[in-house]
Amino acid sequence: MHCKQFNVGIIERKEREKAEMRRRIVDVAVKMIVEEGYEKVSIRNIADKIEYSPATIYLYYKDKDQLLYDVQTEAFATLASDFMTQITAEQPFKRLEQLAKAYVQFSRVHPELYDLMFIIKAPMNALVEKEKWENGDPAYDALHNLMQECIDKKLVKFSDATIATLSVWGFAHGLISLHLRGRCSKVSRVADEDMPVVVDEAIREYLRMIQA
Repeated sequence: MHCKQFNVGIIERKEREKAEMRRRIVDVAVKMIVEEGYEKVSIRNIADKIEYSPATIYLYYKDKDQLLYDVQTEAFATLASDFMTQITAEQPFKRLEQLAKAYVQFSRVHPELYDLMFIIKAPMNALVEKEKWENGDPAYDALHNLMQECIDKKLVKFSDATIATLSVWGFAHGLISLHLRGRCSKVSRVADEDMPVVVDEAIREYLRMIQA
């Protein structure tokens, strides 16, 4: 009995140490992406930061894409936290406006993370071994549930929550990604420093258009 408990204790300790190391690797990767940009992130650079050999990193992640998927998980957790603190109104359509504002604000505060979440393909390569993309579920569900509530209360012109969700998300993401990639200002001939105001107003106008 004592030997069995001892073995269980060893297994638990090793699992805890493994989780702590993965946590450390992901934290360093997030910091590098935010401070230095996605292009600077590599298994070797992360290993240098935590003062381990690249071989040690490969014990936890088979490649960079798999690591970036976990970093993406952290980014979505940050977005979910923003939603929880910034979406507080009682009226559903007002909450929709708050959600849109929080989403856009996140892209401005964390442009590199937004890139990783919604634009860069690399982390999605890790889905080959996964059944579905779970990272985006909380953010998508938050919008989908809110759109369903707005439809039920006849606050928007949509009748299908999925179409409504994809429409609102697609409109906001389109503007954000075009702006992040430097396309909006070039095509619209609006100065870069003025684009945030233009994007905000475009989204507000879109929400007014879909309001019932």
